Amino acid sequence: MRGQAMAEENFVAVWADGGVGRIRLNRPQAINALNLDMIETLRRALDDFADDPRVVRVLLDGAGERGLCSGADVRQLRQIVLDGGDPGEFLAAEYTLDHHIATYPKPYAAMMDGITMGGGLGVSAHGSERVVTPRSTLGMPETGIGLFPDVLMSRFLCRMPDEIGTHLALTGMSVGAADAVWLGLADRCEGDPGPAVLPAQAEWIAECYEGGDAVQIVARLENHVNPQARETGALLRSRCPLSVAVTLAALRRAPGLSLDELVAQDLSVGTALAAGPDFAEGVRAQLVDRDKNPHWSHARIEDVTASEVAACFPA
Repeated sequence: MRGQAMAEENFVAVWADGGVGRIRLNRPQAINALNLDMIETLRRALDDFADDPRVVRVLLDGAGERGLCSGADVRQLRQIVLDGGDPGEFLAAEYTLDHHIATYPKPYAAMMDGITMGGGLGVSAHGSERVVTPRSTLGMPETGIGLFPDVLMSRFLCRMPDEIGTHLALTGMSVGAADAVWLGLADRCEGDPGPAVLPAQAEWIAECYEGGDAVQIVARLENHVNPQARETGALLRSRCPLSVAVTLAALRRAPGLSLDELVAQDLSVGTALAAGPDFAEGVRAQLVDRDKNPHWSHARIEDVTASEVAACFPA
């Protein structure tokens, strides 16, 4: 591998090449999922590159054929919880890294090729140059595992047109390259991304996702004349009810928050949800036992109370 110097530790390769600080996520067997050691290595590398006058820009990419990053290592986070540890340590390190990227003093480019999900968006979408390819798949699937779309992504989701950000956040649905550029998650595509899909759905999405009541949103979807809306209502019924309600509340609060305040909100909400029973159960069902049959703490979104949602947020 070319470069002035290279260090490889904890599944992250770091080196400098012709004035470019290179960071490669190097855990392809897990689609480069970010464990705590990787997060800390990334932060140290960015600090070193920021202080090095020979480095004029930073480039992040991922090893392997499947994608840049599938997200945070939620299996590790789940084990921390099961062992009686504090999930806030992991999440604080992750969100601090995302904040550092969002405020980085040098140009920071991310190659968002292939799968770029959850925490993978945290280390890419906040950069100054976000590049997708025709095979890119971007999304925040956290409501399917008892979490919420964190890593400061609310700053993008709350600005998307026609409540599309709300739609993506609550359902956990992913988007391709063309939609990613249209929605502001990426700046350009290397190659032909084809047409965007979501603009044609904007009308029913805007109608159904208005307001701050998750129960009303699900009812509108389930009773809409558009079959895609009704299918989406059924999909939301499969997501963690508490996560759906909390995600909606987080999005509605996001426009009035500074970046520092958004870090505080994400840490409060993320820690509360990760420490609760739904997260461990969601990861079990999706990634451990893989039975795809989570037993959530609430049977329906209608069963989630306002006080349970409020308890997740900073006082």
